[in-house]
Amino acid sequence: MVIVIDYDIGNVGSIVNMLKRIGSKVVATSDHDIINNAKKIILPGVGSFDNGMRKLNEHGLTQILNQKVIIEKTKILGICLGAQLMAKKSDEGNLDGLGWLDIENVRFKSNQESAIRIPHMGWNYIEKKKSSNILKYVDDNARFYFVHSYHFICHNSTHILTETKYGNKFVSAFEHENIYGVQFHPEKSHSFGMSLLKSFIELDNEK
Repeated sequence: MVIVIDYDIGNVGSIVNMLKRIGSKVVATSDHDIINNAKKIILPGVGSFDNGMRKLNEHGLTQILNQKVIIEKTKILGICLGAQLMAKKSDEGNLDGLGWLDIENVRFKSNQESAIRIPHMGWNYIEKKKSSNILKYVDDNARFYFVHSYHFICHNSTHILTETKYGNKFVSAFEHENIYGVQFHPEKSHSFGMSLLKSFIELDNEK
């Protein structure tokens, strides 16, 4: 069973539908009792950083997610804003993030040397920086759909899972132990997104 955290922000329905298509049992919920029993968790998100943290706090989800992820080592996948919320902070807002990894979110910069449109919107390739079981079914030529104005800065380079070129290269996915985050939207990325979600749901449950 995969639990998709429903905190009134994100493409919850699209994620649930894609997980069902690949044969996963899935529930979208903010119910603490159900989350307590989760074996795998997905934290989606669309919108601003501070609003995302406020919504998590309004639903009382910060403490239970800390328990599941940090103490119990439950595997979790953050998608777009959901991944950004795992960081310590963001240029986009003033609130502290969940702070699970030494990551911050910074805004893309457009200049004469790297003239790019912000937000970054559209299909891009990812470059694998290390091997990972969450990329088990993801081909080297896989493309994913992005919509974002901020990107990860990983202060521990061992956490960098993939990079993507948009002007300059930026971190498009990270991984550390049971924590996974992707800046792109697998639920909007057709067969490529299905391959990543299939890899996630097949991750073993060893701690």
